[in-house]
Amino acid sequence: MFSSLRERNYRFYAGGQVISNVGTWMQRVAQDWLVLELSGRSPVALGLAAGLQFLPTLMLSMWAGMLADRMDKRRLLLVLQAGMGGCALILGLLDVTGIVTLWQVYLFCLVLGCFTAMDAPIRQSFVGEMVGPRNVTNAVALNSMTFNLARVIGPAVAGVMITLVGTGWVFLSNAISFVAVLAGLFAMDPVLLHRVTRLSRQRGQLAEAMRYVRGRTDLVVLLVLVFCVSTFGMTFFATLANVAANVFHRSASGYGLLSTLMAAGTLGGSVLAARRSVLGLPKLRVVLGGALVFGLLELVLAVMPTYLLFGLVLIPMGAAVITFITAANSTMQLSISAEMRGRVMGLYMLVFLGGNPIGGPMAGWLAEVFGGRAPFVAGGVISVVAAVVCGLVLRRSGAEVAPDLKLA
Repeated sequence: MFSSLRERNYRFYAGGQVISNVGTWMQRVAQDWLVLELSGRSPVALGLAAGLQFLPTLMLSMWAGMLADRMDKRRLLLVLQAGMGGCALILGLLDVTGIVTLWQVYLFCLVLGCFTAMDAPIRQSFVGEMVGPRNVTNAVALNSMTFNLARVIGPAVAGVMITLVGTGWVFLSNAISFVAVLAGLFAMDPVLLHRVTRLSRQRGQLAEAMRYVRGRTDLVVLLVLVFCVSTFGMTFFATLANVAANVFHRSASGYGLLSTLMAAGTLGGSVLAARRSVLGLPKLRVVLGGALVFGLLELVLAVMPTYLLFGLVLIPMGAAVITFITAANSTMQLSISAEMRGRVMGLYMLVFLGGNPIGGPMAGWLAEVFGGRAPFVAGGVISVVAAVVCGLVLRRSGAEVAPDLKLA
């Protein structure tokens, strides 16, 4: 279940990520609450902030994937992680000095989004270099576990800190947490990395990756499903804070508790995913089943009448969504050749995150016009329909996801 931790480099990486991810989740809660405070609790403003943070993905993720195939991924991550820590530091200083404004928060959402758009595909493709192809599925599941362990701790800590000392000190705490991940990357031994041959600079390499994916029905269907669920269903960054503040009339600690309850579910789902990784390769039916169950639970969530029941449903829904995310990520990585991994994972992250500039503002508008529960209804319906349609397409085509022989 923890086989990837036998790799020295991965142990340094995972240790730094646990600390840094706690800070990241603290900042997410603080950023959402700061936007609500500066905008007079406007759900549209919250959706716009989320959209700006994910907008750069549309322009940068494919290019970042190409850089991952061409350059040293570890060095790229050092630069990008330092940039993300710098954003947290400057925003925190603006906040604690009392001069922060809404347009400044929007600007930092956009700048941080640029770093995140570059970081995500490079980090995803770096997993294989740290642990080797046999442990990719396990490493993805453990990454998810550490991410969601931080997701349990971070929002709860942030909710208390916001109440006691304000949002600015949360941003500064996140800036400090980046020291851990930078130290982990510095401590790695490059000799122990499972490197693949770097791609030489040539024209048409992004188009080559597009043709590669287009020729695989299984990968096309997987990307379509990921886009639908992540864009319209996984809008929690733009909806949970609004539900806590405007539907159940709770404070920042109430929002933090909702985030923590959902994170408890995602952590449990991550543990199960790590366990499944020792039993065999991920199956596409796990991806489809995860999307279907998630959509159904989101519809149940939309009709929960009380704050307590709403929070309790977030637990199994969190487990379902992390099952979907982990299985989709592992399936994609194990289904592509090593020399294509950076570019195809860039495309994957474009699909996974690139729809958020649509989904975030859409969720904010639905909440503004039809009430705070409306985004959950829309997201649940779209996720269920997408899972059913994609399943029927795969069944009719007879396509199966199989690992590339070159990668094994």
